Amino acid sequence: MDRDEVQRALAAAAQARQAGRPKAAEQLYRSIIARAGEQPLALNALGLQALGAGDRAGAAALFRRAIAVDANAPDLWMNLAKALRDDGDDAGEQAALEGALAIDQRHFMALVRLAELFDRTGEDDRAAERWGNVLAMASQIEQRSPAIEMMLDHARDRVARRHAAFATAIDLGLAAARADLTPGEGRRFDAAIDHVLGKRAIHVNQCAGLHFPFLPAEEYFERRHFPWLGALEARTGEIRAEAEALLADPAAGFLPYVAMAPGTPANKWTPLDRSPDWGALHLWKDGRRNDAACARAPVTAAIVEGLPLIDLPGRTPTVFFSLLRPGAHLPAHTGVSNIRTIIHLPLIVPEGCSFRVGGETRPWREGAAWAFDDTIEHEAWNRSDAVRAILILDVWNPYLSEAERTLLRQFYAVSDASGQHLDAARVAD
Repeated sequence: MDRDEVQRALAAAAQARQAGRPKAAEQLYRSIIARAGEQPLALNALGLQALGAGDRAGAAALFRRAIAVDANAPDLWMNLAKALRDDGDDAGEQAALEGALAIDQRHFMALVRLAELFDRTGEDDRAAERWGNVLAMASQIEQRSPAIEMMLDHARDRVARRHAAFATAIDLGLAAARADLTPGEGRRFDAAIDHVLGKRAIHVNQCAGLHFPFLPAEEYFERRHFPWLGALEARTGEIRAEAEALLADPAAGFLPYVAMAPGTPANKWTPLDRSPDWGALHLWKDGRRNDAACARAPVTAAIVEGLPLIDLPGRTPTVFFSLLRPGAHLPAHTGVSNIRTIIHLPLIVPEGCSFRVGGETRPWREGAAWAFDDTIEHEAWNRSDAVRAILILDVWNPYLSEAERTLLRQFYAVSDASGQHLDAARVAD
Protein backbone atom coordinates (compact mmCIF):
# COMPACT_ATOMS: atom_id res chain seq x y z
CA MET A 1 0.00 0.00 0.00
CA ASP A 2 1.28 3.44 -0.82
CA ARG A 3 0.81 6.38 1.52
CA ASP A 4 -2.45 7.53 -0.02
CA GLU A 5 -3.92 4.04 0.20
CA VAL A 6 -2.93 3.82 3.87
CA GLN A 7 -4.60 7.15 4.61
CA ARG A 8 -7.80 6.09 2.83
CA ALA A 9 -7.86 2.80 4.71
CA LEU A 10 -7.28 4.55 8.06
CA ALA A 11 -10.13 6.95 7.30
CA ALA A 12 -12.43 4.05 6.42
CA ALA A 13 -11.53 2.28 9.67
CA ALA A 14 -12.18 5.42 11.68
CA GLN A 15 -15.58 5.82 10.03
CA ALA A 16 -16.47 2.22 10.83
CA ARG A 17 -15.54 2.77 14.48
CA GLN A 18 -17.58 5.97 14.69
CA ALA A 19 -20.53 4.19 13.06
CA GLY A 20 -20.54 1.63 15.86
CA ARG A 21 -18.98 -1.23 13.83
CA PRO A 22 -15.92 -2.13 15.94
CA LYS A 23 -15.38 -5.53 14.30
CA ALA A 24 -15.23 -4.00 10.85
CA ALA A 25 -12.87 -1.31 12.13
CA GLU A 26 -10.62 -3.92 13.72
CA GLN A 27 -10.46 -5.93 10.48
CA LEU A 28 -9.51 -2.81 8.52
CA TYR A 29 -6.77 -1.84 10.99
CA ARG A 30 -5.31 -5.37 10.93
CA SER A 31 -5.46 -5.37 7.14
CA ILE A 32 -3.52 -2.09 7.04
CA ILE A 33 -0.80 -3.54 9.29
CA ALA A 34 -0.66 -6.76 7.30
CA ARG A 35 -0.28 -4.93 4.00
CA ALA A 36 1.68 -1.77 5.02
CA GLY A 37 3.67 -2.87 8.05
CA GLU A 38 3.59 -1.37 11.56
CA GLN A 39 1.40 1.75 11.39
CA PRO A 40 1.26 3.73 14.69
CA LEU A 41 -2.28 5.01 14.16
CA ALA A 42 -3.62 1.54 13.41
CA LEU A 43 -1.73 -0.02 16.32
CA ASN A 44 -2.95 2.70 18.69
CA ALA A 45 -6.56 2.22 17.54
CA LEU A 46 -6.32 -1.53 18.09
CA GLY A 47 -4.77 -0.91 21.49
CA LEU A 48 -7.67 1.34 22.50
CA GLN A 49 -10.14 -1.32 21.34
CA ALA A 50 -8.31 -3.96 23.38
CA LEU A 51 -8.28 -1.67 26.43
CA GLY A 52 -12.00 -1.09 26.07
CA ALA A 53 -12.55 -4.84 25.94
CA GLY A 54 -10.58 -5.34 29.16
CA ASP A 55 -7.51 -6.86 27.48
CA ARG A 56 -4.94 -4.72 29.30
CA ALA A 57 -1.91 -6.85 28.46
CA GLY A 58 -2.88 -6.99 24.79
CA ALA A 59 -3.45 -3.24 24.74
CA ALA A 60 -0.06 -2.56 26.32
CA ALA A 61 1.63 -4.77 23.73
CA LEU A 62 -0.03 -2.88 20.89
CA PHE A 63 0.89 0.54 22.36
CA ARG A 64 4.51 -0.61 22.73
CA ARG A 65 4.55 -1.66 19.05
CA ALA A 66 3.22 1.81 18.11
CA ILE A 67 5.87 3.53 20.26
CA ALA A 68 8.58 1.44 18.61
CA VAL A 69 7.61 3.10 15.33
CA ASP A 70 6.85 6.60 16.67
CA ALA A 71 8.55 7.17 20.01
CA ASN A 72 7.96 10.95 19.89
CA ALA A 73 4.17 10.79 20.23
CA PRO A 74 3.32 11.54 23.89
CA ASP A 75 -0.26 10.28 23.45
CA LEU A 76 1.07 6.77 22.75
CA TRP A 77 3.06 6.86 26.00
CA MET A 78 -0.01 8.10 27.87
CA ASN A 79 -2.15 5.28 26.46
CA LEU A 80 0.51 2.77 27.46
CA ALA A 81 0.57 4.27 30.96
CA LYS A 82 -3.21 3.87 31.17
CA ALA A 83 -3.06 0.20 30.20
CA LEU A 84 -0.29 -0.49 32.71
CA ARG A 85 -2.09 1.44 35.46
CA ASP A 86 -5.24 -0.61 34.89
CA ASP A 87 -3.07 -3.75 35.05
CA GLY A 88 -1.52 -2.67 38.39
CA ASP A 89 1.99 -2.31 36.96
CA ASP A 90 3.28 0.72 38.90
CA ALA A 91 6.85 0.53 37.62
CA GLY A 92 5.69 0.16 34.03
CA GLU A 93 3.24 3.05 34.36
CA GLN A 94 5.96 5.29 35.81
CA ALA A 95 8.29 4.47 32.92
CA ALA A 96 5.54 5.24 30.40
CA LEU A 97 4.68 8.56 32.03
CA GLU A 98 8.34 9.51 32.16
CA GLY A 99 8.48 8.62 28.46
CA ALA A 100 5.75 11.20 27.78
CA LEU A 101 7.55 13.79 29.92
CA ALA A 102 10.83 13.11 28.12
CA ILE A 103 9.05 14.44 25.02
CA ASP A 104 7.27 17.32 26.80
CA GLN A 105 8.18 18.20 30.37
CA ARG A 106 5.06 20.38 30.52
CA HIS A 107 2.61 17.61 29.59
CA PHE A 108 -0.09 18.41 32.12
CA MET A 109 -1.82 15.03 32.35
CA ALA A 110 1.50 13.17 32.52
CA LEU A 111 2.41 15.32 35.54
CA VAL A 112 -0.98 14.67 37.12
CA ARG A 113 -0.83 10.90 36.56
CA LEU A 114 2.73 10.71 37.90
CA ALA A 115 1.73 12.65 41.02
CA GLU A 116 -1.25 10.34 41.50
CA LEU A 117 1.02 7.32 41.05
CA PHE A 118 3.40 8.54 43.76
CA ASP A 119 0.38 9.19 45.99
CA ARG A 120 -0.71 5.57 45.56
CA THR A 121 2.76 4.17 46.20
CA GLY A 122 3.25 6.30 49.31
CA GLU A 123 6.19 8.29 47.93
CA ASP A 124 5.09 11.54 49.58
CA ASP A 125 8.06 13.72 48.69
CA ARG A 126 8.00 12.72 45.03
CA ALA A 127 4.22 13.16 44.93
CA ALA A 128 4.43 16.65 46.41
CA GLU A 129 7.17 17.60 43.95
CA ARG A 130 5.01 16.55 41.00
CA TRP A 131 1.90 18.20 42.46
CA GLY A 132 3.99 21.35 42.66
CA ASN A 133 4.69 21.02 38.93
CA VAL A 134 0.95 20.64 38.33
CA LEU A 135 0.19 23.81 40.31
CA ALA A 136 2.86 25.71 38.37
CA MET A 137 0.94 24.97 35.17
CA ALA A 138 -2.56 25.50 36.58
CA SER A 139 -2.70 29.14 35.48
CA GLN A 140 -2.73 27.97 31.85
CA ILE A 141 -6.02 26.15 32.29
CA GLU A 142 -8.72 28.58 31.18
CA GLN A 143 -11.75 26.35 31.70
CA ARG A 144 -11.68 24.47 35.00
CA SER A 145 -14.25 21.80 35.68
CA PRO A 146 -15.25 20.92 39.27
CA ALA A 147 -13.12 17.78 38.94
CA ILE A 148 -10.05 19.82 38.00
CA GLU A 149 -10.66 22.23 40.89
CA MET A 150 -10.84 19.29 43.29
CA MET A 151 -7.61 17.93 41.85
CA LEU A 152 -5.88 21.31 42.27
CA ASP A 153 -7.12 21.56 45.86
CA HIS A 154 -5.57 18.16 46.49
CA ALA A 155 -2.33 19.36 44.89
CA ARG A 156 -2.23 22.43 47.14
CA ASP A 157 -2.83 20.29 50.20
CA ARG A 158 -0.05 17.85 49.31
CA VAL A 159 2.43 20.66 48.65
CA ALA A 160 1.45 22.47 51.85
CA ARG A 161 1.89 19.30 53.89
CA ARG A 162 5.31 18.72 52.37
CA HIS A 163 6.37 22.28 53.18
CA ALA A 164 5.06 21.93 56.73
CA ALA A 165 6.99 18.71 57.26
CA PHE A 166 10.13 20.29 55.81
CA ALA A 167 9.69 23.35 58.02
CA THR A 168 9.40 21.14 61.09
CA ALA A 169 12.54 19.26 60.10
CA ILE A 170 14.39 22.54 59.57
CA ASP A 171 13.26 23.92 62.94
CA LEU A 172 14.34 20.75 64.75
CA GLY A 173 17.61 20.43 62.87
CA LEU A 174 18.65 24.05 63.40
CA ALA A 175 17.32 24.58 66.93
CA ALA A 176 20.75 24.31 68.51
CA ALA A 177 22.40 26.53 65.89
CA ARG A 178 19.73 29.20 66.34
CA ALA A 179 19.69 29.10 70.12
CA ASP A 180 22.38 31.73 70.65
CA LEU A 181 21.33 34.05 67.81
CA THR A 182 19.56 37.34 68.29
CA PRO A 183 16.46 37.92 66.11
CA GLY A 184 18.49 40.29 63.97
CA GLU A 185 21.24 37.75 63.33
CA GLY A 186 18.78 35.13 62.08
CA ARG A 187 16.45 37.46 60.20
CA ARG A 188 17.90 37.12 56.71
CA PHE A 189 18.38 33.37 57.02
CA ASP A 190 14.80 32.91 58.22
CA ALA A 191 13.53 34.98 55.29
CA ALA A 192 15.50 32.82 52.87
CA ILE A 193 14.06 29.59 54.33
CA ASP A 194 10.53 31.03 54.35
CA HIS A 195 10.96 31.85 50.67
CA VAL A 196 12.07 28.30 49.91
CA LEU A 197 9.00 27.02 51.76
CA GLY A 198 6.67 29.33 49.83
CA LYS A 199 5.73 31.27 52.96
CA ARG A 200 6.85 34.63 51.66
CA ALA A 201 8.08 36.48 48.61
CA ILE A 202 11.42 38.27 48.41
CA HIS A 203 10.67 41.89 47.62
CA VAL A 204 13.01 44.28 45.84
CA ASN A 205 13.25 48.05 45.65
CA GLN A 206 10.81 49.72 43.28
CA CYS A 207 11.79 53.35 43.03
CA ALA A 208 9.67 55.94 41.23
CA GLY A 209 12.71 58.20 41.20
CA LEU A 210 16.40 57.70 41.89
CA HIS A 211 17.36 54.09 42.54
CA PHE A 212 20.73 53.95 44.30
CA PRO A 213 22.28 50.59 43.32
CA PHE A 214 23.92 47.98 45.52
CA LEU A 215 22.17 48.99 48.75
CA PRO A 216 20.69 46.07 50.72
CA ALA A 217 16.94 45.80 50.08
CA GLU A 218 15.98 45.54 53.74
CA GLU A 219 12.31 45.67 54.67
CA TYR A 220 12.65 46.80 58.26
CA PHE A 221 16.12 48.08 59.14
CA GLU A 222 17.85 46.83 62.26
CA ARG A 223 17.78 49.30 65.16
CA ARG A 224 21.56 49.24 65.48
CA HIS A 225 21.73 51.58 62.48
CA PHE A 226 19.81 54.26 64.41
CA PRO A 227 21.28 54.56 67.93
CA TRP A 228 19.15 57.67 68.59
CA LEU A 229 15.81 55.81 68.29
CA GLY A 230 15.71 55.12 72.01
CA ALA A 231 16.00 58.82 72.83
CA LEU A 232 13.16 59.58 70.39
CA GLU A 233 10.97 56.87 71.92
CA ALA A 234 11.62 58.32 75.37
CA ARG A 235 9.85 61.52 74.27
CA THR A 236 6.76 59.67 73.00
CA GLY A 237 4.53 60.99 75.81
CA GLU A 238 5.31 64.62 75.00
CA ILE A 239 4.85 64.13 71.26
CA ARG A 240 1.60 62.22 71.80
CA ALA A 241 0.23 65.00 74.02
CA GLU A 242 0.75 67.52 71.22
CA ALA A 243 -0.82 65.13 68.69
CA GLU A 244 -3.87 64.68 70.91
CA ALA A 245 -4.25 68.46 71.28
CA LEU A 246 -4.07 68.83 67.50
CA LEU A 247 -6.66 66.10 66.99
CA ALA A 248 -9.01 67.91 69.35
CA ASP A 249 -8.66 71.19 67.43
CA PRO A 250 -10.73 71.40 64.21
CA ALA A 251 -8.50 74.24 63.04
CA ALA A 252 -5.26 72.28 63.46
CA GLY A 253 -4.82 71.92 59.71
CA PHE A 254 -5.00 68.20 59.01
CA LEU A 255 -5.49 67.61 55.29
CA PRO A 256 -6.14 64.51 53.17
CA TYR A 257 -2.80 62.94 52.33
CA VAL A 258 -3.99 61.94 48.86
CA ALA A 259 -5.04 64.85 46.65
CA MET A 260 -4.88 63.89 42.99
CA ALA A 261 -5.02 66.45 40.20
CA PRO A 262 -8.40 66.77 38.45
CA GLY A 263 -8.65 64.40 35.52
CA THR A 264 -6.33 61.78 37.02
CA PRO A 265 -7.48 58.35 35.77
CA ALA A 266 -8.99 56.06 38.38
CA ASN A 267 -6.34 54.07 40.22
CA LYS A 268 -5.72 52.37 43.55
CA TRP A 269 -5.62 55.75 45.34
CA THR A 270 -8.98 56.93 44.02
CA PRO A 271 -10.94 55.75 47.11
CA LEU A 272 -8.64 57.89 49.29
CA ASP A 273 -8.57 60.95 47.01
CA ARG A 274 -9.27 64.02 49.19
CA SER A 275 -10.57 61.69 51.89
CA PRO A 276 -10.03 62.35 55.60
CA ASP A 277 -9.52 58.61 56.08
CA TRP A 278 -5.80 59.26 55.63
CA GLY A 279 -4.95 62.65 57.01
CA ALA A 280 -1.67 64.47 57.52
CA LEU A 281 -0.40 67.57 59.29
CA HIS A 282 3.06 68.41 57.97
CA LEU A 283 5.69 70.01 60.18
CA TRP A 284 8.18 69.80 57.31
CA LYS A 285 7.23 69.04 53.72
CA ASP A 286 9.68 68.58 50.86
CA GLY A 287 12.45 70.14 52.92
CA ARG A 288 10.47 73.23 53.98
CA ARG A 289 9.54 73.93 57.57
CA ASN A 290 5.87 74.69 58.20
CA ASP A 291 6.26 77.35 60.86
CA ALA A 292 2.55 77.55 61.65
CA ALA A 293 2.28 73.81 62.24
CA CYS A 294 5.52 73.74 64.23
CA ALA A 295 4.17 76.53 66.43
CA ARG A 296 1.22 74.25 67.28
CA ALA A 297 3.60 71.40 68.19
CA PRO A 298 6.72 73.17 69.48
CA VAL A 299 8.03 70.27 71.56
CA THR A 300 7.76 67.84 68.65
CA ALA A 301 9.40 70.36 66.32
CA ALA A 302 12.30 70.86 68.71
CA ILE A 303 12.78 67.10 69.12
CA VAL A 304 12.74 66.55 65.36
CA GLU A 305 15.25 69.32 64.75
CA GLY A 306 17.70 67.39 66.91
CA LEU A 307 17.48 64.25 64.77
CA PRO A 308 19.81 63.34 61.87
CA LEU A 309 17.20 63.95 59.18
CA ILE A 310 17.95 63.55 55.51
CA ASP A 311 18.79 66.99 54.13
CA LEU A 312 18.18 67.51 50.42
CA PRO A 313 17.03 71.13 50.09
CA GLY A 314 13.70 71.38 48.35
CA ARG A 315 13.08 67.65 48.80
CA THR A 316 13.69 66.44 52.31
CA PRO A 317 13.13 66.22 55.20
CA THR A 318 9.42 65.54 55.39
CA VAL A 319 7.90 65.21 58.86
CA PHE A 320 4.21 64.84 59.64
CA PHE A 321 1.55 63.50 61.94
CA SER A 322 -0.27 60.75 60.03
CA LEU A 323 -3.86 59.80 60.86
CA LEU A 324 -5.59 56.63 59.70
CA ARG A 325 -9.28 56.57 60.49
CA PRO A 326 -11.29 53.47 61.47
CA GLY A 327 -11.61 50.95 58.66
CA ALA A 328 -9.07 52.66 56.42
CA HIS A 329 -6.64 50.66 54.30
CA LEU A 330 -3.65 52.06 52.45
CA PRO A 331 -3.14 49.81 49.41
CA ALA A 332 0.19 48.23 48.57
CA HIS A 333 2.54 50.85 47.15
CA THR A 334 6.19 51.88 46.89
CA GLY A 335 8.06 55.12 47.40
CA VAL A 336 10.39 57.38 45.45
CA SER A 337 14.03 56.66 46.26
CA ASN A 338 15.91 54.14 48.38
CA ILE A 339 18.37 56.77 49.57
CA ARG A 340 15.87 57.47 52.36
CA THR A 341 14.76 55.55 55.42
CA ILE A 342 11.27 56.12 56.83
CA ILE A 343 10.81 56.28 60.60
CA HIS A 344 7.48 55.59 62.32
CA LEU A 345 6.91 56.61 65.92
CA PRO A 346 3.49 55.22 66.93
CA LEU A 347 1.56 57.62 69.17
CA ILE A 348 -2.07 56.47 69.32
CA VAL A 349 -2.59 52.86 68.30
CA PRO A 350 -5.87 51.06 69.02
CA GLU A 351 -6.02 47.28 68.68
CA GLY A 352 -6.27 46.08 65.08
CA CYS A 353 -3.75 48.40 63.40
CA SER A 354 -0.96 46.80 61.39
CA PHE A 355 1.64 47.50 58.76
CA ARG A 356 3.27 45.30 56.12
CA VAL A 357 6.61 45.88 54.46
CA GLY A 358 7.51 43.24 51.88
CA GLY A 359 6.94 39.84 53.46
CA GLU A 360 6.56 40.90 57.08
CA THR A 361 3.48 42.36 58.80
CA ARG A 362 3.80 43.97 62.23
CA PRO A 363 1.38 45.65 64.60
CA TRP A 364 2.26 49.17 65.67
CA ARG A 365 2.96 49.55 69.38
CA GLU A 366 2.75 52.94 71.02
CA GLY A 367 6.20 54.34 71.68
CA ALA A 368 8.04 51.61 69.71
CA ALA A 369 9.67 53.18 66.66
CA TRP A 370 10.84 51.32 63.58
CA ALA A 371 12.70 52.14 60.39
CA PHE A 372 11.87 50.75 56.94
CA ASP A 373 12.59 51.16 53.25
CA ASP A 374 9.47 52.54 51.59
CA THR A 375 10.63 51.56 48.11
CA ILE A 376 9.77 48.00 49.12
CA GLU A 377 6.06 47.31 48.71
CA HIS A 378 4.14 48.21 51.86
CA GLU A 379 0.57 48.76 53.05
CA ALA A 380 -1.31 49.71 56.23
CA TRP A 381 -4.59 48.85 57.95
CA ASN A 382 -6.71 50.31 60.72
CA ARG A 383 -9.21 47.58 61.55
CA SER A 384 -10.27 49.26 64.79
CA ASP A 385 -13.06 51.69 65.64
CA ALA A 386 -10.71 54.54 66.62
CA VAL A 387 -8.14 56.81 64.97
CA ARG A 388 -4.54 55.66 64.64
CA ALA A 389 -1.88 58.42 64.84
CA ILE A 390 1.85 58.18 64.22
CA LEU A 391 4.73 60.57 63.63
CA ILE A 392 6.54 59.96 60.34
CA LEU A 393 9.91 61.37 59.31
CA ASP A 394 12.73 60.49 56.93
CA VAL A 395 16.46 60.05 57.45
CA TRP A 396 19.30 58.84 55.26
CA ASN A 397 19.57 55.20 54.25
CA PRO A 398 22.12 53.93 56.79
CA TYR A 399 24.17 52.13 54.14
CA LEU A 400 25.09 55.37 52.39
CA SER A 401 28.52 56.72 53.24
CA GLU A 402 29.03 60.37 54.09
CA ALA A 403 30.85 60.80 50.78
CA GLU A 404 27.82 59.40 48.94
CA ARG A 405 25.49 61.69 50.85
CA THR A 406 27.61 64.68 49.89
CA LEU A 407 27.53 63.63 46.25
CA LEU A 408 23.75 63.22 46.38
CA ARG A 409 23.29 66.73 47.81
CA GLN A 410 25.42 68.13 45.02
CA PHE A 411 23.66 66.02 42.39
CA TYR A 412 20.23 67.34 43.34
CA ALA A 413 21.55 70.90 43.55
CA VAL A 414 22.91 70.64 40.01
CA SER A 415 19.75 68.96 38.70
CA ASP A 416 17.58 71.71 40.21
CA ALA A 417 19.81 74.43 38.78
CA SER A 418 19.48 72.84 35.34
CA GLY A 419 15.70 72.70 35.66
CA GLN A 420 15.54 68.92 36.01
CA HIS A 421 13.34 68.55 39.08
CA LEU A 422 13.96 64.87 39.74
CA ASP A 423 11.86 62.75 42.09
CA ALA A 424 10.70 65.26 44.65
CA ALA A 425 10.64 62.84 47.56
CA ARG A 426 7.53 62.43 49.64
CA VAL A 427 7.15 60.17 52.62
CA ALA A 428 4.45 57.49 52.37
CA ASP A 429 2.77 55.86 55.33
